[in-house]
Amino acid sequence: MYRPSHFREDRPEVLHALIGAHPFAQLVTAGEQGLIANPLPLLIDPAASPNGTLRGHLARANDQVAALSAGGQALVIFQGPQAYVSPSWYPSKAEHGKVVPTWNYVAVHAWGVPKVIDDPAWLRRLIEDLTVSQEQGRLAPWAVGDAPEEFIGTMVKAIVGIEIPIDRIEGKWKLSQNRSEPDRRGVVEGLRADGNAAMADLVEEAR
Repeated sequence: MYRPSHFREDRPEVLHALIGAHPFAQLVTAGEQGLIANPLPLLIDPAASPNGTLRGHLARANDQVAALSAGGQALVIFQGPQAYVSPSWYPSKAEHGKVVPTWNYVAVHAWGVPKVIDDPAWLRRLIEDLTVSQEQGRLAPWAVGDAPEEFIGTMVKAIVGIEIPIDRIEGKWKLSQNRSEPDRRGVVEGLRADGNAAMADLVEEAR
């Protein structure tokens, strides 16, 4: 990922926090059929390996399982908040007009060699952890145990687990850090007017 110095983010705790907040990723592998990508939610365990370990599952019938089983490296892409940035938001537009549109975004790329896991107990724990991560805080959270045990057993047989110890991880926080302070304030105001409070907050926090 192209990362000019003012957009680099390498702090593990920040990268892991982005993954936790935006767990729906693109899993990319290369196999006999060429490049394959699948979207799926992944959990991050920061303590399981030096750079953290990702865990998730795919349908057993998914063609990507063969590529994952082959032992090659995988790339996992996590996308955080993103937004179009209009040059009309920059005060410098009125000064010299030398401005163009751009896009602000937050992204994390992680690489590692996946391990395919075909263990019903492991998979049961995984789906319980995934469910808790998304249901917590709801007024009436659903739990895996709410469904009939026989039905859950059938569902578990239809999936395989994926565990990816992260070999390398990098982030890019492109948040108008290369603009002047007046232009940055203009971006924040423009984003809030567009209803993108998440990106406006990130731009305000970035320095």
